Amino acid sequence: MKILYIGILKNEQKPAIELCAERDLSSYSRFTRTSVGEFMSLFSKTVAERTKPGQRQDVEEQSYTFHAYGRSEGVAGVIISDQEYPALVAHQLLSKVVDEFLTKYPRSTFASSNQELPFPQLKEYIVKYQDPQQADSIMKIQKELDETKITLHKTIESMLERGEKIDNLVAKSDGLSTQSKMFYTQGSETESIRYLSVVHNIMRPGVHDLIDY
Repeated sequence: MKILYIGILKNEQKPAIELCAERDLSSYSRFTRTSVGEFMSLFSKTVAERTKPGQRQDVEEQSYTFHAYGRSEGVAGVIISDQEYPALVAHQLLSKVVDEFLTKYPRSTFASSNQELPFPQLKEYIVKYQDPQQADSIMKIQKELDETKITLHKTIESMLERGEKIDNLVAKSDGLSTQSKMFYTQGSETESIRYLSVVHNIMRPGVHDLIDY
């Protein structure tokens, strides 16, 4: 079980703005960490843009899940984990993180600004909550989450509007380096392979043999 990313994104406009984020890239090669981090940001923005105020949703992509929680203040929290990580625990953590962020930074702080905001707690949380048992210490009413419907999407592409394609998002993104776009292009020679498949391609040559197209 692993958490790879925790971020708070301003999502009232497109593209969404990453106000703060923390990543655990320790399981990736040092040669690919920059590209992996860039794709995490790009697709977290994609999910945040499509998460409405008050909505909770999980987006499964290959062996990973994007957990998202939208707030009326104009932000969404996003966690990327593997699919073994308990969804309820991820949403407990999202509630905690977003509440603490908005306590420190009210809407007036970021409404007219797109600057990144320091939030060092994320560095602590992405380490601490690698163990889901630590969620027991989160003072959040369990019943509130139990009664909240979490919308499930099977892929990121299933969230997109008609006519939108993952390939187009990658091509238009200002947040991806030339190298990252090259990795994606190489991973899409026969068919569009989404972000987390690309990560596997970067880390494990020959993974195409394991993907069910």
